[in-house]
Amino acid sequence: MQEAMKDLVVYSAPDGLKGNPDFSVRVRAIGGEWQTIFNYNVKVDMHHVRNASMVTFDCAGPVELEIIKLEGLVQEVAIRPIACGLKCEYEGNKIKLQLDGPRQLSLEINGDRFHNLHILANAVEQEIPDPSRSDVLWLKAGMHNTAELIDLLYAVSKNGDSKYIYFDSGIHRFDTDRLEIPSFTNVYTAGGALIIGGFICNQVEEVCIRGRGILFMEDFVKTTYYRGVEINYSRNISVEGITVIDPPHYTILLGQSTDIQIRNIKSFSTRGWCDGIDMMACSNVSIDGVFLRTSDDSIAIYASRGEFRGNTRNISVQNSILWADVAHPVNIGTHGGYEGEGDVIENVIINEIDILEHHEPQPDYWGCLAINAGDNNSVQNVTFENIRIEPFELGELFNVRVLQNPKYNPAPGKQIRKILFKNISYTGSCANRSHIEGYDETRKVEGVIFDNVLINGRHFDFMQDVLIGPHVTEVKMQKSKV
Repeated sequence: MQEAMKDLVVYSAPDGLKGNPDFSVRVRAIGGEWQTIFNYNVKVDMHHVRNASMVTFDCAGPVELEIIKLEGLVQEVAIRPIACGLKCEYEGNKIKLQLDGPRQLSLEINGDRFHNLHILANAVEQEIPDPSRSDVLWLKAGMHNTAELIDLLYAVSKNGDSKYIYFDSGIHRFDTDRLEIPSFTNVYTAGGALIIGGFICNQVEEVCIRGRGILFMEDFVKTTYYRGVEINYSRNISVEGITVIDPPHYTILLGQSTDIQIRNIKSFSTRGWCDGIDMMACSNVSIDGVFLRTSDDSIAIYASRGEFRGNTRNISVQNSILWADVAHPVNIGTHGGYEGEGDVIENVIINEIDILEHHEPQPDYWGCLAINAGDNNSVQNVTFENIRIEPFELGELFNVRVLQNPKYNPAPGKQIRKILFKNISYTGSCANRSHIEGYDETRKVEGVIFDNVLINGRHFDFMQDVLIGPHVTEVKMQKSKV
């Protein structure tokens, strides 16, 4: 492996790729030379699809950005998440912004969230594989026959337990649209690599997918239901650093898999049911530092669904930014093993999250943080902590219900218990009341604590902010010091 040593790394886009014409962006290390960054076009929202901008680079310390709006003048600028506390200078059509290091940001001019500039500044990569090594399958841009690719992979591998694929910069395609990755394989996608297709991990172990490449899926029709990365019946899988643009279905699907690590994934989706990261019947899943702008649930945590059977437990989502242009930023509990005694979803921690949007026209799917237990599911031991919710268009803060959704649930949920909302703040004007409700005397919500939950600076109030329905016990409000 070779180590990256630069303080700033900018990647060239593939030849012939059309960018977004809204902005011109340059970056430099403090006092260094300016470098132009390619402005990728990323489509956003589902109800009214629009073209937004995205730039990405790596940095190991402070950098300066020069952003020029190519049409019209800059009258005001918002940089989100608000909690980052970043300010900028602007005059005419030019903006100057300084970052202290890696960040995931939305820069919005004149109140426009849909033609905004997404700034994805990664940490500088370490231990980048050397593509010229004899045991690395070095793939140049072009069309790849996946069967031949796998044969070549085994041929160059000196040890079947250690295989390397290196996707170089440029545009890559697969004859089968997606690549099935064998066990004990490291897949590296270089900055500037645009892969038109996705990756599948099916019944494998010890796979690592990482790099600064982009999975570009805009050209696939929705009815393919392709996912960016699909991980089924697998264990010890990691996905890190890549970006997924406009998948026909989920960004990442986890099905009946265990010991999964997902870090620094960025995603943009626009089509129905295009969730971010969805898991069914999984355990020991760690999601860290992701940026998900999705046209359905950003994070969905289920038990049994379809072919995937079993409980879901030990899930961590942290240090992430969730932007649900449609549906929930976080949704837990909808699907499970309704045929028998039901499944358990437990030991879930959602911590250090910034929620930038929640817009759902259907009240049954409201809830920035939603636990909707259906299908005989028991949902227990869930903690939402240190979460900052910014102004959103339409929905509500919390939705905790044992229910039977006629569209998705052949049976109602079984129970919800031991739920903690701690150190959560909301700043905004959408005042729909949250909901807590059980299903019947045997299918209850029990033990919900709101600890230091603030709405525009005041403490969450049961009379004003939440509707507590029937079959609910032990709901408490605390005002602990942060």
